[in-house]
Amino acid sequence: MTIARRAGVVAAGTLASRVLGAVRDAAVAGYFAVSETDAFYVAWTIPNTLRRVLGEGAVSAAIIPVFSEVETREGRAGARRYVAAISGVMLIVLGLVSVLGVLTAPLWTTLYAAGYQANSTKFELTVTLTRWVFPYIGLVGLAALAMGISNSIGRFAVAAFAPALLNIVVIAAPFLFAAPVAWLGLPAITVLAMATLVGGVLQLLVQLPELKRADLLPWPSLTLSDPAVRKTLGLMGPVVLGSGIYQLNIVFSRLFASYLPTGSQSFIYYAQRLVEIPQSLFALAVASAALPTLTRLRNAGDHEAAHEALRYSLRISLFVAIPASVALVVLAEPTIAVLFRRGEFGNFHVHETAKALAWMAAATWAVAAIHPITRMYYAYNDTRTPMYCSALNLLVFVLVSLGLRSSMGHAAIAAGTSAGSVAQLAALLLWLPRRVGRYGLSEVTASALRCTFAGLVMGAVIYDVARFGRWVDDAASLRNVAVYAFTVVFGVAVYAGACSIFRVRELEELTRALRRKRSRL
Repeated sequence: MTIARRAGVVAAGTLASRVLGAVRDAAVAGYFAVSETDAFYVAWTIPNTLRRVLGEGAVSAAIIPVFSEVETREGRAGARRYVAAISGVMLIVLGLVSVLGVLTAPLWTTLYAAGYQANSTKFELTVTLTRWVFPYIGLVGLAALAMGISNSIGRFAVAAFAPALLNIVVIAAPFLFAAPVAWLGLPAITVLAMATLVGGVLQLLVQLPELKRADLLPWPSLTLSDPAVRKTLGLMGPVVLGSGIYQLNIVFSRLFASYLPTGSQSFIYYAQRLVEIPQSLFALAVASAALPTLTRLRNAGDHEAAHEALRYSLRISLFVAIPASVALVVLAEPTIAVLFRRGEFGNFHVHETAKALAWMAAATWAVAAIHPITRMYYAYNDTRTPMYCSALNLLVFVLVSLGLRSSMGHAAIAAGTSAGSVAQLAALLLWLPRRVGRYGLSEVTASALRCTFAGLVMGAVIYDVARFGRWVDDAASLRNVAVYAFTVVFGVAVYAGACSIFRVRELEELTRALRRKRSRL
């Protein structure tokens, strides 16, 4: 229940961020041509890829477990000393990466989009945008560190809602500042890169008061001789390498798309953003909430309780991710039409983005399971096995993407992404018993099968309901928005009803939790 309560807080913050993110993407798609957004999304991907490696990846895999161990052993004073030391290390690393990234922007652009070299204007625009956005990695990396420390002490709300600030700034930027930026002689889309820096500053600053109140905002120091810091760096090495291998999927997806027709980068980006809504809203929320609990139970030697927490995390993740996967596949074109069909984004763009979304959404359930399982490995200080599984993901992704690219175009990249995730999940499940012992996978499998049957019933129903919409012409009309909203709400009701018929345990647990909450209120 602690995991569920904390996951609810994280999910609420993530929901706010993702809803605003969808509004942001719709605003950008309508305001700028796909030739411009292709350049921006490549530039935007570069620091975000490194952020997941040096920021969130390092925090979840190495910093949170070590922080919990230090606080358990030495109390708040020891934890404060550790925060000072690791903050100094992160400042230096992130600062150096930011500076080097700005100086080597042409190399990064070539790595991610070598196909743009055939169009010098597009290539130079991407280089310029990359230089603008690269310092974002330093800001958001420190924000991830602040989030990890807050989560370690059981505080989730402020960190969960902080990313929403970035989306608010980016939504407003084109309408308020695109004209002044163009007047200065810069491409109008540069305003998006400037806005990301402002959003990164806000994400960091909003979290500092809470750390100050917890007496965990010391002046950074550089104490590499500290045993806890050395342990963190030892754990961080494999996870940085493993995350880097996994993020090579993003590098190759951008690289492959750079050789495809104009718009391919944008189609893949918009599809990825929509798939990340259920992944971040539930899977990452559960995983973020579970890691401190799993670490604490493992430190206490209560392995059975840790296994139970993992099973619970997997069950509630799949309870939501499976129907989300089905719904995104079935409603791929209506979803893209309602969100993006306006301004510069026409029917052709809707259809091509929907193809990418359907293929990418097919493995949402797999990604949802990967996150809590990976956190279990991290709780047991094993960062190497997830690294090897990430390598398998990359291999499968490259083989599928290249094998299908000639026949499927940019949709092959989406299909490769899903295939790699499924392969990674299979490898993680295969090796997990060797690391933590028997953890009761049969219980999770039985629950997932029930959720799958319920999800398929829901998918058949919403497919018929969605046919009342007119998704080609005037897709964003009030009528279509109403049809789409009704389809989603009705789908949730059908899924809940089917879960009740199939006796899905997670629905019963959710119902009991809501009743207890109502009684307390």
